[in-house]
Amino acid sequence: MAVSWRKDGVYRDGSLNYGRLALYAIMIFVAIIWGAPFIWMFVTSIKPDNEVFSYPPTWWPDEPTLEFYTRLFDSFPMLQWFRNSLIVATITTVLTLATNILAAYPLARMRFRGRRIVLLIILSTFLLPGEILLVPLFLGMIKFKLANTYFSIAVPAAANAFGVFLMTQFFLSIPVELEEAARLDGCSRLGLLWRIFIPLSKPVIATVAIFTFVRSWNDFFWPLIISNTDATRTVPVGLAVFVGRGLSMRFGVIMASAAAATIPAVIFFLLLQRYFVRGISTTGLQG
Repeated sequence: MAVSWRKDGVYRDGSLNYGRLALYAIMIFVAIIWGAPFIWMFVTSIKPDNEVFSYPPTWWPDEPTLEFYTRLFDSFPMLQWFRNSLIVATITTVLTLATNILAAYPLARMRFRGRRIVLLIILSTFLLPGEILLVPLFLGMIKFKLANTYFSIAVPAAANAFGVFLMTQFFLSIPVELEEAARLDGCSRLGLLWRIFIPLSKPVIATVAIFTFVRSWNDFFWPLIISNTDATRTVPVGLAVFVGRGLSMRFGVIMASAAAATIPAVIFFLLLQRYFVRGISTTGLQG
């Protein structure tokens, strides 16, 4: 009989599960490799000028300082850029969730002719590079006088085939018996979606929200094209403008700007990470 083991890598009889411990060690090593650049970025941002290029390099400064952050926020409208990015990312996330849920539910739970073809057409958009849509999108925004607005930045990013696919697969995993019981009680399609599917789909909704928010927060090319003033300029675009100026020669200021731009996305992920893991692990591939 096989000996069962606990999740901490130790068998229930007290002996060590060396294979499991080795796996944990590899995961910790990979996490350190991935996290080291971010740690170095933050540490560099709080080093004084004389320690930024010191050799040998040090992991922690002798005299930590917030001088670079102060210089950054004093010299550029960072708060305005942060506000713009937060508004754009929030609008994009809300619109993406709304459209993905409304598209995924009929594809998963309603039977109609051409359902699979519609899903394949949606998934085929993965094959199209986003650059081919830039010109028609830009001309359309100019024609309707929507350029340089939050709407023009957020709405094109709300079309997300990945989110539709992920939610469709999750909806397929919800037991049919719940839906049938609700229908017998007189619940409408929208009632089913609102009272049963959305409450049960918090993990996948959080997963799509994280992907969408982080993607929108880091988006650079489209906001660069469609926004040309600080009134709507987002953090990545503002930092690109900042890099082209004289202050960008200060390496510590660059690290401070990168660290400041990363923090909101990290906080958003940490707030929803427990749902994120569940959403990825419980989304099946049913069809």
